[in-house]
Amino acid sequence: MSLALAKQGADILTYPSAFTVPTGLAHWEVLLRARAIETQCYVVAAAQTGKHNSKRQSYGHAMIVDPWGCVVACCHEGTDVCVAQIDSTYQKKIRAEMPVFEHRRHDLYTPVQSVSPSNPGQ
Repeated sequence: MSLALAKQGADILTYPSAFTVPTGLAHWEVLLRARAIETQCYVVAAAQTGKHNSKRQSYGHAMIVDPWGCVVACCHEGTDVCVAQIDSTYQKKIRAEMPVFEHRRHDLYTPVQSVSPSNPGQ
């Protein structure tokens, strides 16, 4: 879905989450950085944090990642807020210097379909 949104002109992708602590520690940041790099979009990721009950605790660590995959803002443990500047000039420079959508081998991979608000699965 992130690739389809980027191809439709998205500059910022948002992801809400409630990762558990073990999966958050292992995967949260790397998945967000990968989405930013592959789409060349800013990624703004909200994240639930804290203990919900005796069996579930959310990882938290909301963050903002730039189109190069650098974490430009990250919340600390617990309730927190982070902010970052969205630099559209920087984003355009990255997209011009490394046009990832032009590098895709459409003869090997099926092109990503458009995302429609009324039919998100297609």
